[in-house]
Amino acid sequence: MDESRVLPASDEAEYRAGGARKKRRGPAGCLAVLVALAVLAGGLYLGVTKGVDFVSDQFGSVEDYPGPGTGTVTFQVEEGDTVAAMGRGLKKEKVVASVQAFIDAASADPNSSSIQAGTYELAKEMRAVDALDILMDPSNQVRNTVTIPEGLRVADIVALLGEETSFPAKKWEKALSSDLGLPEYAGGNPEGYLFPATYEIGPKEQPADLLRRMVDRWRQAADAAQLEQRASELGYTPAELMIIASLVEAEGRGDDMPKIARTIYNRLENPENGITNGKLQIDASVNYGLDQELGVGLTSEQLQQDTPYNTYTRAGLPPTPIEAPGDAAIAAAANPAEGPWLFWVTVNLETGETKFTDDYQEFLTFDQELCDRHPETC
Repeated sequence: MDESRVLPASDEAEYRAGGARKKRRGPAGCLAVLVALAVLAGGLYLGVTKGVDFVSDQFGSVEDYPGPGTGTVTFQVEEGDTVAAMGRGLKKEKVVASVQAFIDAASADPNSSSIQAGTYELAKEMRAVDALDILMDPSNQVRNTVTIPEGLRVADIVALLGEETSFPAKKWEKALSSDLGLPEYAGGNPEGYLFPATYEIGPKEQPADLLRRMVDRWRQAADAAQLEQRASELGYTPAELMIIASLVEAEGRGDDMPKIARTIYNRLENPENGITNGKLQIDASVNYGLDQELGVGLTSEQLQQDTPYNTYTRAGLPPTPIEAPGDAAIAAAANPAEGPWLFWVTVNLETGETKFTDDYQEFLTFDQELCDRHPETC
């Protein structure tokens, strides 16, 4: 039996016509074998190399930069990050040479669990232990903060945010139309609901994000004062209590706030007293209606210029809050003091001393005391 007929065909032989085989020349066959071996060796090398890279990427290596590092890298530690997650982020930013170097540094330091979420300023090509030292010290956090004081209008808040942050005022104005989580009774108007406080702005935070946090902070103050419940008990709506809180913020300070709140309620609830006739006569509200700074002095003509916010020409509350009240003003509106007062006068602008009365003649005496101390107000 001719064995050549049962052997599998190979690159070393080929059929000729009639079925007889012709042997290939030796050198060509050897070359093919050598090429095949070379390709196999190259593939093996690449496979091994990629395998090493894969292991390195997954588990890091002991490679570490000598330090001290160059340039600046802003690095964010997220809430819940593990040491390995931080190491991967640091390696990606070229702060550390390997994940394992950072893990080893953290494993050797018992205080590594003290790393807090936040933003840190590091350098490229640092020693892993140096990067760890920076992250373990919370004083190294980069804090981009902005403080919103009590008593600002939305327009003032937007202007301040435009000056104090990297976003221009137009961005903040646009963000006001976002869903900020306002209560339904705000009617979509954020006036009075952007709570005054100090806020830290995260590196990825957008204007709408901060405004939502401001509304969330207002909710905390409202809940602490039991705003909705107290409004019902006092016979008002929560929106009306927020308006009163804004007026209290504009007119008082400290321990006087609950008294001012009570005086406002007394005027609203006794419109036939023959003196105030239900008019609150609050200058800040008039200024708000005239779209000017709330604390500026008013002329007699301005006091008579009728707007929905002119509490000299119109009885009752203005239609919306006029500024952002803080915790104390919201609490005062929800929990007014007890008393018969219809008038108050801050007789000393330097100390804030304020006197209260329900007698018009005594009010005139207080008013004269203010003029004597501060002639510029009269």
